[in-house]
Amino acid sequence: MAWLSRILAPVAFSPRCRGAVQYAETLAHHFHSELILQHVVQPPPDAPDYSTVMELAAGRVEQAKGILAGYIQGQCPDIPVTQEVAQGDPAHEIVALARERGADLIVMATHGYGPFRRFLLGSVTAKVLHDAECPIWTGPHLEQAPSYQNIDFHRVVCAVDLGEASLGVLEWAGQFAREFCAQLEIVHVLPYTLVQSGGMYFDSEWRHDVATAARDGILRLQREAKVTGELSIEFGEPPAAVRDAAVSRKADLLVIGRGSESGLAGRLRANAYAILRESPCPVVTI
Repeated sequence: MAWLSRILAPVAFSPRCRGAVQYAETLAHHFHSELILQHVVQPPPDAPDYSTVMELAAGRVEQAKGILAGYIQGQCPDIPVTQEVAQGDPAHEIVALARERGADLIVMATHGYGPFRRFLLGSVTAKVLHDAECPIWTGPHLEQAPSYQNIDFHRVVCAVDLGEASLGVLEWAGQFAREFCAQLEIVHVLPYTLVQSGGMYFDSEWRHDVATAARDGILRLQREAKVTGELSIEFGEPPAAVRDAAVSRKADLLVIGRGSESGLAGRLRANAYAILRESPCPVVTI
């Protein structure tokens, strides 16, 4: 069985979704995966009565099925594609279908638009990130996805925080990098508060000891995950430091962790949304 045997791509018929589907189709082609395209029809809020609601919803479902059937451009004709149209709350339906079909990956856009993109993460994506059990591939620039023949992965940056999810994050990033013969870069960010307080810097020996302890912890995780990659310890605010690492290394993919039960976990918990919004490349949250 392929590592990513089933990929779910929710579709809202927007340019960002088109870019997400390009990535999903490319991944499905590489991994010989089933690709599931899903569109969720939300019940019309302003219908005068129940029968009208049902009639309008049924019409929208049929219309969505027609659009969805032609959504794949056929660049990878060898992959099996399934179309699913549901009615209800989009986040709930996406998570439910991923669980029901055993999806190994959800590929979806952030749906942050315009000048507020750096402050907003679409509510549907945020709910899916919180509730879904499988990894999620997303990013703020998916509408700028390269053409199918130009999608490739040469450098993967993996940001780990030494939380309980870090081993799984490293394993996923390492396996993905091996699949594409990509260079793996591992980044761990130590916040400035560990080395300074109120404008006063702690002595250099303390800074060195903190960085050494973090490096030793990551190296132990690497050995356990059987993952090789260049490791760097950065000081700074995690969102900015992770973004800068992805930019400086010209990353094609950024991999970070999240908790499956209580939202986003570890030191990245408070920063994961900011990392997603600011990333120059697609992000996979594990």
